[in-house]
Amino acid sequence: QVQLVESGGGSVQAGGSLRLSCAAIGAAEYTYMSRCVAWFRQSPGKEREGVAQIYTGDRSTLYADYVKGRFTIPRNNAKTTVYLEMNSLDPEDTAMYYCAARGGGTRCRVSMDETDFGYWGQGTQVTVSP
Repeated sequence: QVQLVESGGGSVQAGGSLRLSCAAIGAAEYTYMSRCVAWFRQSPGKEREGVAQIYTGDRSTLYADYVKGRFTIPRNNAKTTVYLEMNSLDPEDTAMYYCAARGGGTRCRVSMDETDFGYWGQGTQVTVSP
């Protein structure tokens, strides 16, 4: 069984920064395998939406338009841990942030669809105050 564990959430004032971590825990044949890892978020009254994703093989990334220039998935060589660096946070970024991963050996698609992801973390809360 593969588990994803998010951490790094918290409360920050507008304009501040946070770095979220997504650690994969389980069999090495999966946790070290190239795969698609994505960050989703959901706030009350809104649909869950894709924030950013990375394919850990070639480290290609995709970002939602509303986070471009503010959020970044570092393109390192790590496969067991994926980060989300969030800068210039706005109260509209307040949400529960989830890490998700596709099955091992699968690339990311050209869009972020939550139904493509079979592994999910428990979420980490990000609260941005005005």
